[in-house]
Amino acid sequence: MSRRRHSQAEILTKIAQINADLAAGLSIEQISLNQNVSLQTLQRWLREYAGSKRESIPRLKQLELENRRLRKAIVDLETDKKVLSEAARGNF
Repeated sequence: MSRRRHSQAEILTKIAQINADLAAGLSIEQISLNQNVSLQTLQRWLREYAGSKRESIPRLKQLELENRRLRKAIVDLETDKKVLSEAARGNF
């Protein structure tokens, strides 16, 4: 089976169907075959997105982008601090 990246919206849609299939009594193996995903992927999705709602996805993406931007800013500031401290000691 070829690799395919699913969007978070697609994953949540599939998880809703998976939960319905589990309630109907299907086994997890049957559900993974029906959804065309591996058993490991299915279990990872259930673990990661168990309580997520579709409305929270844009906010989560926004927070991840902000977190990435802030981490980059911290690295830049730490680099500047090291350069300035070496310059203050006369090691330039």
